[in-house]
Amino acid sequence: MTQSFKATAIGLAALLVVLLSVVMLERPRAGLEISDFSVGTTPVTLYQKPDSEGPVVVVAHGFAGSRQIMQAYSLHLAQSGYRVLAFDLEGHGRNPKPMSGDVTSVDGTTALLVAETRAVIDAARGLPRAGPVSLLGHSMATDIIIRAAIAEREQGSPVAAVVAISMFSEAVSANEPMRLLAISGEWESRLRQAALDAVHLIDPQAGEGQLVTSGDVARLAVVAPRVEHVGVLFSPTAIDAATDWLDQTYDRQSGAGAGAMGLWILALLGGIVAGFYPLAARLPQAPPVADLPVQRFLMATIAPAVVAPLLITPFYTNFMPVLVADYLMIHLAVFGVLQLALSGHWRSMKTGLPLVAAGALAVWGILVFGLALDRYAASFWPTAERLPVIAILALGTIPFMLGDSVVTGAGRGALWRRVFARLILFASLIAAAMLDPEQLTFVVIVLPVFVLFFVVHGLMGRWVARRSGALAAGIGLGLCLAWSLGVSFPLFARG
Repeated sequence: MTQSFKATAIGLAALLVVLLSVVMLERPRAGLEISDFSVGTTPVTLYQKPDSEGPVVVVAHGFAGSRQIMQAYSLHLAQSGYRVLAFDLEGHGRNPKPMSGDVTSVDGTTALLVAETRAVIDAARGLPRAGPVSLLGHSMATDIIIRAAIAEREQGSPVAAVVAISMFSEAVSANEPMRLLAISGEWESRLRQAALDAVHLIDPQAGEGQLVTSGDVARLAVVAPRVEHVGVLFSPTAIDAATDWLDQTYDRQSGAGAGAMGLWILALLGGIVAGFYPLAARLPQAPPVADLPVQRFLMATIAPAVVAPLLITPFYTNFMPVLVADYLMIHLAVFGVLQLALSGHWRSMKTGLPLVAAGALAVWGILVFGLALDRYAASFWPTAERLPVIAILALGTIPFMLGDSVVTGAGRGALWRRVFARLILFASLIAAAMLDPEQLTFVVIVLPVFVLFFVVHGLMGRWVARRSGALAAGIGLGLCLAWSLGVSFPLFARG
């Protein structure tokens, strides 16, 4: 098989996968009215069938999430006749207002997010014939919606039911919330125990899947098989359990079960990544770069990992309106510059800027991939407040990705080298969090973003590096990484 034929075949197969995935992902939207509005500064999306007057459910996302990541629940509930209001919490998604307050205090950031959620609940009650509203949330939002439910009952306007996905909340008691379904992924052992603890407040002998009641209080802990903290958001078992719980609450019956939306999202994104291969095969070609000797490779990876946290943490002060983004920028810049200096290969880079190759990677990784991600899975388009953050992050991500491209042989290095180079970065960031846990704990939370980035964008960058050199891949990937980090982490106003 010639290289040209291989690239064409991959491109056609990728196009078919993308088209089929889009068709399948659009099906849950068919027949729905989807409209956007704001409650104060909070962006809200209303999902409903035309002229629907079904029960109302308010849906809240977890930390670093958005309305999009909750769509599997929102769309299925809307297709089942519910009216769903999903919103972006402060600092998240398209919400221009940053989070604020003390993140370690219930009376700080948590109280502000509870107040925001209650404002959306008020808006939900303003819908025609709304009736008692129910709440559904994931991860961080479980604590928010549980506290909001307690406050609503104390005010004399109780919610009908609470669905807490990947739940953790110290506010759960034997009496509150009154009607609680806790859904956990099979691989969330700590959160499964938290769900059981909530059930055991009513019946210490009850197990998962066993409904327990005491007067008006009802509890149920459900496990979604073979999923973790993110997979539970797309699990048909979890979505059906949430729908059944709400159906029982409102004495109604929904139709067909949930589909495999998560699998189609993976297929779509995989098809988009594969679709870049034939484009990369036609980029301008650069001479290959020789592998670094093992000793120099180890020095160019280990030394920056040790030096960066030791050099930066004693003098670090935050200056950007995004949690730990400023530290990441400095850490990555120092890491990358040291890698380039210690590798010695920076001299062999092309003197001219490979704008075509770098631009193709950036456009595909940000615009094409981002369009799909933003519509079906996670917010990827920045508000105006995030654009300066992305620009500043690029000052660190571009040097880092240049260094990474060089030490991994411009996409031609052995697998162990590529894996080691990424693991040593993670170790360096974890070390920084350990050196300054008060300010840098959130650095650890960004690691899954890096993992996904290296799996997805890293593969496309490898194709570019092998074709057009380390400089093209480094610039293109640096821009993609700055964008990914800039849209992922919450805006936060300190002070």
